[in-house]
Amino acid sequence: MNKIIALWSHPRSMSTAMERVMRERGDLDCAHEPFMYDYYVSRQVRRMPHFDVQPGHPVSYEAIRDMLLERAEQKPVFFKDMSYYVMPRILQDAAFRDRLVNCFLIRNPIASIPSYYKLDPDLTLEEIGLEAQWRHYTGLKQAGHDPLVIEAEAVRSDTRGTLARMWEKIGLEFSEAAFDWQNENPKDWQQVDGWHGDVSSSRAIRPLTLEEIAGQERKFFALARKEPRLLDYLEHHLPYYLRLKGAALGEDPVQGSGGD
Repeated sequence: MNKIIALWSHPRSMSTAMERVMRERGDLDCAHEPFMYDYYVSRQVRRMPHFDVQPGHPVSYEAIRDMLLERAEQKPVFFKDMSYYVMPRILQDAAFRDRLVNCFLIRNPIASIPSYYKLDPDLTLEEIGLEAQWRHYTGLKQAGHDPLVIEAEAVRSDTRGTLARMWEKIGLEFSEAAFDWQNENPKDWQQVDGWHGDVSSSRAIRPLTLEEIAGQERKFFALARKEPRLLDYLEHHLPYYLRLKGAALGEDPVQGSGGD
């Protein structure tokens, strides 16, 4: 039985760069946010900008799930998606939930929120995504899973070391080829091309600098002065981010929390 590896993310968390790494390995059948079709096309929760819906792509949760299961019959599968696309339904779908190798990717929302706002000024509280990740993570823990949590900042600070630890944890061999991006941009990125300009033109993950970190904070609060709701979004999601960050650092943020 081939693996199905899921990277559960929130928008602008560097998840597309992580997907690029996994694609460059060459040993995985990769899918780019397949469940966004259920959220934005089938259920039409809202209209997603920069999304060119591809004809023939399955749109319901069940059809997308079955597509991934079918692809895994031929080859190990990797897909990256957002927890808010599938929560809470995926926790209720025990057969599929228990079939997945689950990883979570988080990024400081001070950095991710302005990056998202730049591309979609109408972003909603749910689409910030960290609360859904936390509830997804705790639901998996309560179901007996041990999902891995990775920080985008750690990936950028020590790309090889962080990815090597991730691969060891989920049972993949180390791949040096994954760090030197030679392949063409994946065809399924074309449906959301407006979201991935930087990673599409890059050849590797850029290192993180202290100057960039300081700039992210200045940028967020400057933007929040013009858009106060973004500060509300940050205050809402920050506790969930910090709990997930604790899990990335090896703590157990679920114990005693009651999942809230």
